[in-house]
Amino acid sequence: MSLPSPTPAPGRRASRGPSDAPPRVLTIAGSDSGGGAGIQADLKAMLALGVHGMSVITAVTAQNSLGVQGYWELPAEAVRAQFRSVVDDIGVQAVKTGMLASIELVETVSELLSGVAAPVVVDPVGVSKHGDALLAAEAVATVREKLLPVATVVTPNLHEVTQLTGRTVEDESQMLDAARALVDLGPSWALVKGGHLEGEAADLLYGGPDEVHWYRAPRYDNRHTHGTGCTLASSIAAGLAKGESLPEAVGSAKEYITGAIAGGFALGAGIGPVDHAWRWR
Repeated sequence: MSLPSPTPAPGRRASRGPSDAPPRVLTIAGSDSGGGAGIQADLKAMLALGVHGMSVITAVTAQNSLGVQGYWELPAEAVRAQFRSVVDDIGVQAVKTGMLASIELVETVSELLSGVAAPVVVDPVGVSKHGDALLAAEAVATVREKLLPVATVVTPNLHEVTQLTGRTVEDESQMLDAARALVDLGPSWALVKGGHLEGEAADLLYGGPDEVHWYRAPRYDNRHTHGTGCTLASSIAAGLAKGESLPEAVGSAKEYITGAIAGGFALGAGIGPVDHAWRWR
């Protein structure tokens, strides 16, 4: 007995055929055992945005709503093997990097990405939401010198801007100079995230004098924002994999993360995650 073909819900397109795979995005990042950030957040965002997420795990963390209790890096050989396994067989249409932790891992990933003809979104993870260090201090220079030059776009928060450029951003008027300083380090574009400033949640995308784009959204009074940076960077990568221009991909990602922040929910005794499934609830 044959079964009828499934009927898509109103507003949803029909399922793809068995040979028509969705766009493919690779995240190279650490695992968050609490499920709010890192690899887990990346894959949730990618699923929500209609792309096929794949992963290269660089480190394993013991992490919950209260903070990071410990992390263990994977050997560079394991990172390289995961990358080659995925890229050489399945292929990628965009890549996102997150927690890389050490000089050796930054160097390894930078070398691997230099041979990939796909856009690269670098989230230069330095500390967790709770203030726990996730990048060795001595590795910051390696991020500047080796990782940023292979990036299509770098997406630092204001603390990471200071780490990378030495500049302190205290208001919106200083964001453009910070973005210029970041692009001078090698990426084609820089997205300076102003989430830690007062007022609207304003982000600035800079790709040169003729490519200055501001993105603004309401600021929600919700402390449960774990995974914001990972989710935004992964969302940008998803948009690029689907063929959007970078300004379009950032706009789509900003709309998605704003809804996810508004829907952030409590878990445990500390800071809960953003809601990656907010569009389905």
